[in-house]
Amino acid sequence: MNNLLETPIEYLKGVGPKRGEILRKELNIFKYGDLINFFPNRYIDRTRFYKINELNITLNSEIQIVGKIVHIKEVEQKRGSRLVAYFADGTGQMELVWFAGAKWIRESIQLNQPYVIFGKVSNFNGVYTMAHPEMDLLSDYQKTPQSGLQAIYPSTEKLSSKGITNKVIIKMMQQLWMETQKLYTESLPPDIIHKLQLIPKNLALFSIHFPKNQDYLAKAQFRLKFEELFFIQLQLIAKNLLRKTKIKGMPFEKVGHLFTSMYNNHLPFDLTNAQKRVLKEIRNDLGNQAQMNRLLQGDVGSGKTVVALMSMLLALDNGFQACLMAPTEILANQHFIGLSEMAAPLGINIMILTGSTKIAERRKIHAALEDGSLDILIGTHALLEDKVVFKNLGLAIIDEQHRFGVEQRSKLWKKNTLPPHILVMTATPIPRTLAMSLYGDLDVSVIDELPPGRKPIETRHYFESKRLVVWKFIRDEIAKGRQVYIVYPLIQESESMDYKNLMDGYEGISRDFPLPEYTVSVVHGQMKPADKDGEMARFASGKTNIMVATTVIEVGVNVPNASVMIIESAERFGLSQLHQLRGRVGRGAEQSYCLLLTDHKLSADSKVRMETMVRTNDGFEISEVDLKLRGPGDLMGKQQSGVLNLKLADLVKDQDILHYARHYAIDLLKADPNMELPEHQPIKNIFVRLTDKKTIWNYIS
Repeated sequence: MNNLLETPIEYLKGVGPKRGEILRKELNIFKYGDLINFFPNRYIDRTRFYKINELNITLNSEIQIVGKIVHIKEVEQKRGSRLVAYFADGTGQMELVWFAGAKWIRESIQLNQPYVIFGKVSNFNGVYTMAHPEMDLLSDYQKTPQSGLQAIYPSTEKLSSKGITNKVIIKMMQQLWMETQKLYTESLPPDIIHKLQLIPKNLALFSIHFPKNQDYLAKAQFRLKFEELFFIQLQLIAKNLLRKTKIKGMPFEKVGHLFTSMYNNHLPFDLTNAQKRVLKEIRNDLGNQAQMNRLLQGDVGSGKTVVALMSMLLALDNGFQACLMAPTEILANQHFIGLSEMAAPLGINIMILTGSTKIAERRKIHAALEDGSLDILIGTHALLEDKVVFKNLGLAIIDEQHRFGVEQRSKLWKKNTLPPHILVMTATPIPRTLAMSLYGDLDVSVIDELPPGRKPIETRHYFESKRLVVWKFIRDEIAKGRQVYIVYPLIQESESMDYKNLMDGYEGISRDFPLPEYTVSVVHGQMKPADKDGEMARFASGKTNIMVATTVIEVGVNVPNASVMIIESAERFGLSQLHQLRGRVGRGAEQSYCLLLTDHKLSADSKVRMETMVRTNDGFEISEVDLKLRGPGDLMGKQQSGVLNLKLADLVKDQDILHYARHYAIDLLKADPNMELPEHQPIKNIFVRLTDKKTIWNYIS
């Protein structure tokens, strides 16, 4: 990169220290290179110049005209005065009006000189007027880079109040371009440019800021979006290849007694073809010299836990320990109970460690871990504590990994001299485009079929006015011996209001479903963990018919006899959350139902969410709709949302470009893993600078 692009932004003509300070604070523009990579978010068509006698057809539109100011006057009004200039172009005359800054404008206007004016035209008492037009002397206009489409840049209130308008930013961009246009060297190899018919880097940067027309703009956007996604994919794929070549794993060379005994004699049901396929992929990874880093996606109820157990048994068969980390105590307990039951015939030692584990029990666990007598440890974030030391951890499984930050995951790596194999599991189906961009450095396995005998959950949408119909349905199901969840939304900002709604609902339900015929449990975030677990246990053992809860039951509660999920105010939930909640039922052989109760007034997005839930049970289809509705930032959650700080590309609209980018990144690294060929030097230079930086655009220039 040329040193001039490293120049602090205040040195650009027209910026200076005060503006430089605002640009730094408001837009993170520190130097020339940041400004050229500050991209417009929309464009106004300035390809046409109008004549004054054509203005009738363009009322209330933004247009531009070439003409001269022939006369100027100040008009007194109730408060202060306004400045009026008479503007003529040979076909007619109109008025330009300013309600502020009259003195400065009057002094700067040159009479009878050709000007280009731009702004919105209105008709006032039969006279065409343009208020506060953008104005340039025609001679100045012709000297600076111009475009048929005018860029409109992102702005903030502070920028506007300090006079840094869109016009000012365009002037800065023009000045920058005149100083730096020869510096933008090619950053992609000739073969990619040729195959994709990409326009040169210099022309792409010019055309994104000053496009002559729509065609130039489209080519510039394609080129720069491809580049943004290409370098992200290059980093992810290189990381994956590096791990496979440099980071040695511990090969699990044998499939031993525990695995075969479980597989042949003790599985509670036959594995689906999808489970068998995924297990084979995991076995191949574990048998290699390289460390496994695999993402296992599977919809709610698809049988990920069995795959996790079988993988852990491979570790045990090869003399290693295994651990499973879950985001909540409820889910950790769930795994502990489920895995202990399944593994009981094998006589292996499984323990659980959470925040509420007593000190005496902790000491026992720590000792058993260190002397190797503890085979499998299940737990929450408590597993990451420094005191938790394994004798030889061979496999770490992380459930619902989007709940954990990157630093937390990396702590598991350090629990051993050689990093353990990592299996990341999620029941939140991730759209393919997001998985490619967020987890592109992981190998991905998908369990895409449900165990035999599971009936698809029937989903219905009811408006509030149909509550009596829903209540009758609940009574009928309970009469058949079934159990029911009724879930209320919980949104942090209005926690006290949500709590009140939940308790009001609980009281109403207790009245409508009275003792002794019905018994109702309640669970919410403000309860003590022991009370919460007690209520959950009562429901799980069938002592209560109805569980009234907030979304604490979203993940990991497994009650096969619960066949009805009622979601109150369903319009307040996101699509993936609705799908997760629905997955709490349908775990037994009986037909299960999910009933969505909403207000009559629904936004367009809420309607799409309800229709999608009623139409399909496919988590991947749901995740694609969710991505379109919410965008990647929300789907990834706070821990991950900064990972894909895309400036130009859009994961929803630009899926085709993302596929190209990944394909070409893979091809390049297969052909030249260390990027040593002369034609790959520009890419290598950028790549080296990228690996320890957060934003890519400073380095692509």
